[in-house]
Amino acid sequence: MERKLNIKMIKPIAIVAGEPNSISSEIIFKSWMLRKKFAKKPFFIIGSINLFNLQKKRLKYKIKIKEIDDNFKKTDLTGKALPIYDVKYFQKKTFEKISDKSNKYIFKCFDIAINLSKKKKINGIINCPVVKETLFKEKHQGVTEFLSRKYKTQGNEVMLIYNKDLSVSPITTHLPLSEVNRKISKSQIIKKVKIIDSFYKKILKKKPNIAILGINPHNYSSKNKIEKMEIIKKAIKILKKSKLKVIGPVSPDSSFMISNKSKFDVIVGMYHDQVLTPFKALYNFDAINITLGLPCIRISPDHGVASNIVGKKIANPNSLIESIKFFNIIGNY
Repeated sequence: MERKLNIKMIKPIAIVAGEPNSISSEIIFKSWMLRKKFAKKPFFIIGSINLFNLQKKRLKYKIKIKEIDDNFKKTDLTGKALPIYDVKYFQKKTFEKISDKSNKYIFKCFDIAINLSKKKKINGIINCPVVKETLFKEKHQGVTEFLSRKYKTQGNEVMLIYNKDLSVSPITTHLPLSEVNRKISKSQIIKKVKIIDSFYKKILKKKPNIAILGINPHNYSSKNKIEKMEIIKKAIKILKKSKLKVIGPVSPDSSFMISNKSKFDVIVGMYHDQVLTPFKALYNFDAINITLGLPCIRISPDHGVASNIVGKKIANPNSLIESIKFFNIIGNY
């Protein structure tokens, strides 16, 4: 018999189902079947029961599903059946072509999760992958920026790609390279690094060692014009005066090579691919995407919808599992 937990004492985790035409249902099913090995807190899904029943049939998973409501009444979140907060959504086929037809459904799932977090009924939000190009009409927006707007915390959002050995964070996120330079400012660097430092101290009980990268190859800066390098140097100087453990500007091309020797906890880059590309090469699925600067913990697996393998039962659930495991170290947030 499975041990029953008092959900009034331990808040559950809400998992937003994400893009319906993706590997999300597969990694959710796989994570649910393995939950006894890693999950110390109950979790439930916000999504369509109709859709999950169709997809479990297509994927041939023998998993029981039960419906819950926002009061978690008459349900045991640690029972054998996968608990789902039902969001009405009907789809004739189990998997279809990705388009904006699913947007209303996805946004409704997010709205329910946000409402539950504002009511302090959940410990945090995990969202399965979405396709930002079809979901968001705003230019260069992702879930990080979307949630900061919903919580009215714009400007404080920080993307942290977390691994227990090394994490990375870009100062600018979903921007073309041509737009990065004008978006970098001394105040943004200082604010975001302080948010990262606070998160590590408050949640992980650790004073982090943070490396801040330059923006140009080899940290080269032209003498003929003012470069962003000077802004980065000034930000680092101010952060050091605030007693943060920061080092830099570190040359981007050697930063990951020296990270073990220098014992970096976080490498902060100036743009998305500067830190995400080498990080993913090193850690693959062993990482999670955490949005800092929100009133609740928000995490997502660090991968996309993987439309090329949908329905093939070969999707790797490790990043979703790591997302759930992260809440093991957090009390009622």
